[in-house]
Amino acid sequence: MIVAFSVTPLGVGEDVGEYVADAVRVVRESGLPHRTDAMFTSVEGEWDEVMDVVKRAVAVVEERAPRVSVVMKADIRPGVTDGLTSKVATVERYLAG
Repeated sequence: MIVAFSVTPLGVGEDVGEYVADAVRVVRESGLPHRTDAMFTSVEGEWDEVMDVVKRAVAVVEERAPRVSVVMKADIRPGVTDGLTSKVATVERYLAG
């Protein structure tokens, strides 16, 4: 499964990059395949391990922010691995062709 998620601290002012970096650090340290862009971090793995990473990423932000907003989208497709790369490669193949 792939989960794309965004963790946003609320009540800490406009500059939230430091808080978001804490969440992304949790994802990177997890060892799971991941990708971060301007809006979301995507992480790939089995249900329990991905949800654990999301939970820990939220918790690390929650330690310093009075309120946390989370947006998640999941692609649950048993048997598929390396979806982070293969899904993008498929779109790129169509764009090139």
